[in-house]
Amino acid sequence: MKHPGDERGQATIMMTLMMATFLFGFVALAVDVQYMFREKRMAQAAADAAALAAAEELGNGTNEQNAANAMATANGFNTSAATNPATVTLSTLTSSNYDGSTATLVSNSYVKAVVSQAIPTFFLGALNHHSTMTVSATAVAGGGLSSPSCVCLEGTSGQDLNLSNNAKMTATGCGVTIDSSSSNAVGIVGGATLTAQVIGSVSTNWDNSGNVNNGGSIGSGTDVVQGISSSCAPTLPAVPAYNPAQCTADPTSHYYGGQSYSVGPGSTYSTTQQSGTTVCYTSLTVGQNNEAVNLNPGIYVISNGSLHFESGSSNVSNTGGNGVIFFLTGTASLTIDNGANVNLTAPSSGTYAGALILQDPGDSTVPRTADTQTLSIQGGSNANFNGIIYAPAAGVTLGNGSGTTFTADIVAQTLTMNGGGTLASSSTANFGSMNVSTAKLTQ
Repeated sequence: MKHPGDERGQATIMMTLMMATFLFGFVALAVDVQYMFREKRMAQAAADAAALAAAEELGNGTNEQNAANAMATANGFNTSAATNPATVTLSTLTSSNYDGSTATLVSNSYVKAVVSQAIPTFFLGALNHHSTMTVSATAVAGGGLSSPSCVCLEGTSGQDLNLSNNAKMTATGCGVTIDSSSSNAVGIVGGATLTAQVIGSVSTNWDNSGNVNNGGSIGSGTDVVQGISSSCAPTLPAVPAYNPAQCTADPTSHYYGGQSYSVGPGSTYSTTQQSGTTVCYTSLTVGQNNEAVNLNPGIYVISNGSLHFESGSSNVSNTGGNGVIFFLTGTASLTIDNGANVNLTAPSSGTYAGALILQDPGDSTVPRTADTQTLSIQGGSNANFNGIIYAPAAGVTLGNGSGTTFTADIVAQTLTMNGGGTLASSSTANFGSMNVSTAKLTQ
């Protein structure tokens, strides 16, 4: 029988306990490391989603950070958690090109997203090591390209754009925005063509094949984007100040056939010049009875009556109209007859730079009712029509004249073109940018 004080075997016990503790540490480390790898993969998915969401929002003018936070949260990294919330840090990158696209590159259109969060550990904390470890992941997304809109059609239903009978519409360096949500939002038929940087429609079910037919076509290089996230509603020029009590009758009624004369600011007969270079007429008929009319530069308010350009002498309606803007209010309408070779150019500077026609949008606070009269512009073979048309509450019709080119950007409810003429638009005025491509991960 061994003596009670015999210590043999204790070393084995101590070694066993040490080895168990050592192995437990390895197991704890393996479990926590595997957990961290899993969280790292989830963080990468959250970063990818956050970068894509932020890149998409760059072209829409909305909050990139909110979009990124929402996508990180949806992927398991809650940015508003009460304990150890995740963080999404965004930064922007620039590039001088984007996969050969001709679309305008949005400034700072590549987004870097870093998603990070402190993650609790299982065993390392119990061993008085780190109770949390931070996981982090980075992603870069780009391709949120946008196009400025130079034709903005604000009708929310039905056919906003109707091109037929060899009409041609060309938007250079800009796009056409259609606010209609209908399946027939755009119709291009009868040999008509539309070429633009992009055609963007709020409609998600516009039937291209059913509404572009019978010889109608969309030009090559034109992107068609359905389901754009924001409609087109640009800021309009301020309504000019004038005194309705000082509006005078049509001054052209004083003259007789075949005469040449000037009307507008600076003219004398039946004209009361108001503040600055503003005049107001109850109506104005230009080119009647073979008269040749010069329109002096300035602001022409047409109150309730007709602004009418007839064919005039040798089909010349007016001999000059440089630096003019027409404000149509009440029930005022615009008619430019077939064969009326108008000579109209918007002001090049000042409050109304670039604006040729401004139809009253209405104002409930004044109150003032919106002018909803359709603008009818037919034109002749040598018409000179340069400026922006603002008709936010009405439709615009352009037609006839195979040699006619209307150089204009347009804001209207609807646009109808039904002749061989051409509408040439450019990014003179940006009525709002729209996303024209889907963002892609680049890193």
